[in-house]
Amino acid sequence: MTQTDPRLKLENQLCFPLYACARKVTSLYTPYFKPMGLTYTQYIVMLVLWEEDGVTVGELCRRLYLDNGTITPLLKKLEGQGYLERKRSKEDERVVTVSLTEKGRELQQMAVSVPEKVGSCVKLNPEEAQTLYKLLYKVIEGMD
Repeated sequence: MTQTDPRLKLENQLCFPLYACARKVTSLYTPYFKPMGLTYTQYIVMLVLWEEDGVTVGELCRRLYLDNGTITPLLKKLEGQGYLERKRSKEDERVVTVSLTEKGRELQQMAVSVPEKVGSCVKLNPEEAQTLYKLLYKVIEGMD
């Protein structure tokens, strides 16, 4: 049996604990999203719209670090559920604006308790959570 190069050991990969943690944390949301008919990715789209209604698809992609091919099916599904509507710009047909419907605004009330419920499952004190948050954004910004 050959010796594995240490650079190729799972325990030496920064990407693995990030990946595993992301999967575990997003799975914590599932029981809260089922009654709303949302996936985690649909939820983060709704978070942006609850914060700022009437954003372009391009802005959603930029803010969520998603590409157009990923976000378009999400938006179609959310539109089919009656949570949002998409409209092409009259000035430039390539630009699509996404806006909440009344049903989408009402969904916010169902979702308001989700962050606290999920946060209580993550065993970090507030200072540790804030440090992790800052470090993760530092990693993200370092890749742009």
